[in-house]
Amino acid sequence: MERTEPQAGPASPQPVIALGEVTLRRFAGEADLPEFFTVIEESLEHLRPWMPWVAEHSRAKTAEYLGARADRWASGQDYAYAIVLDGAIVGATGLYRREDSPADVLEIGYWLHPAVTGRGLATRAAAALVDEAFRLPGIACVDIVHDPANRASGAVPARLGFTVHLRRTAEAVAPAESGEEQVWRLTRAGAAAHARR
Repeated sequence: MERTEPQAGPASPQPVIALGEVTLRRFAGEADLPEFFTVIEESLEHLRPWMPWVAEHSRAKTAEYLGARADRWASGQDYAYAIVLDGAIVGATGLYRREDSPADVLEIGYWLHPAVTGRGLATRAAAALVDEAFRLPGIACVDIVHDPANRASGAVPARLGFTVHLRRTAEAVAPAESGEEQVWRLTRAGAAAHARR
């Protein structure tokens, strides 16, 4: 893996990222509960094949998730954003650290309400989070991890200049999971080269 010297930057990503008609904004805790819970409820069948947490979905679990965001943001473990389109939450994305990843690697995750898929929103959100990740001090790489059978998720890193880093065995805990994970990686230098295209 190519290593670059850490660059000075902000301690955390921007809390609001405007992308034209789409905005990524830091979750607002309990204030987001009614709308975010509804978006998840409407997306359950779309998410169920790939997202293990759907099996335990409840209003209480959603409240617990939202309630933990401020502390996790402050600790640098998880920078979670609501994806907002025309003023309404339509999904979630974020940068986070896996416990088994090196300290200089952040991972991007994303999901969308089924009514807004196929419009490039996940790609735009992930591209913005790549920029944010590389503004943070000490970050050398950004990963996107998905089940190889989830081709829609895999199309996002392919569009953004990520390269296949490895494929590893993983416990299949959601109905459509294959028992493997595809790890895509983008280095700081790779992101700069992709941006020059």
